[in-house]
Amino acid sequence: MQVRVQEEGFDLGAESDAFAAGVEGAGAIVTFTGVVRDAEGGGLVAMEIEHYPAMTQKALEAIAAEAKTRWSLADVLVIHRYGRLAPGERIMMVATASRHRKHAFEAAEYLMDYLKSRAPFWKKEILSDGQADWVSAKADDETALERW
Repeated sequence: MQVRVQEEGFDLGAESDAFAAGVEGAGAIVTFTGVVRDAEGGGLVAMEIEHYPAMTQKALEAIAAEAKTRWSLADVLVIHRYGRLAPGERIMMVATASRHRKHAFEAAEYLMDYLKSRAPFWKKEILSDGQADWVSAKADDETALERW
């Protein structure tokens, strides 16, 4: 299991290849990569992501360990970035490996729902008109997490 919270970007292909090479006995590997999307109405210049390192690392490790146990995963990878990111930049990656695809998909979806709504990150959108707003939790994200 590997959990990384980092400022620098990551190479999706290299991360996927390294994850797959380290997995034994899995019949399925699922990966998901999130990118910074433009704000509603457009005009996003950047998203600034803040976190408290010790708290964030511990929280992400706990949820990755829970997913690994709950779905009997062979391995888990979680990467989440912080700092200033432009639209289109990769913000996070989740990879899960399991003997069966259903478990790999469900575990990846669970991790993505957790990262979206409960991971201890604070996100601010910087718009082209100079406005800067903190991103609020959305009801849809909370509803998605409730199913788990």
